[in-house]
Amino acid sequence: MRLLTVIATAAFALACAPIAHALEDAGQNLATEFAREVSPRLALPADEQRGYAELLRRTLSSEGLSPLSPQYVVLVDRSASVQAAFIYLLSPGIDWAFIGASPVSTGRPGSVDHFLTPLGVFPHSLQNMDFRAEGTLNKNGIRGYGVKGMRVFDFGWIMGERGWGAGGKSIMRLQMHATDPDFLEKRLGEQASNGCIRISATLNHFIDRYGLIDADYEQVAQHGRLLLVLRGDRTPVATPGRYLVVVDTQRAARPAWVRRL
Repeated sequence: MRLLTVIATAAFALACAPIAHALEDAGQNLATEFAREVSPRLALPADEQRGYAELLRRTLSSEGLSPLSPQYVVLVDRSASVQAAFIYLLSPGIDWAFIGASPVSTGRPGSVDHFLTPLGVFPHSLQNMDFRAEGTLNKNGIRGYGVKGMRVFDFGWIMGERGWGAGGKSIMRLQMHATDPDFLEKRLGEQASNGCIRISATLNHFIDRYGLIDADYEQVAQHGRLLLVLRGDRTPVATPGRYLVVVDTQRAARPAWVRRL
């Protein structure tokens, strides 16, 4: 019986090996595209890549989401000293594949209606349908969602920690979106939002075009449902994910790698 178990385990490993190699190749190819398409970027050292990958796995596991099927995940560190997003490909067949990192802006405490960006694992589902920016100016002359056509990734109503007054919690809408390219994109890398996650237009385009967290959207689209929010020219990855993960490493000092490329 023990021999049969060993044989079966070996056979399973051999069968999974081509899949793991294919995923690794896909991750490497996408990392190359990230470096070509996304600006600004962060040059994350190898040890930091491993550290954030382990933090991501622990966070997902704490929510009962480990192991996951092969998929891409967007991780955000809201630490005031970091303010960055990291894209990973996770799979039981490989440890992890780092795709790239880019500065973001999360919630800035201290002003009324400014929340700390909530921590946790947030599904990107059809229950909170995404939409696209209209590119209109608000009363302050700011395009809050960026230029027309930028995708607004919507994660629904979340209990957030108030960053004003006596603190406490209130309901807030958690979104990840582009920002005004003329006035606010230059501030990425520092706390600046009301609680949402602001990203660059190029990162928005990258996540949107490749459908990195569009697993639920692609599933219904493949069954014939028309979703106008999905781009007609998209080239979705083979293993899209469905999670945004927000952590806070509470770093006391700003790492040297938090420099724009």
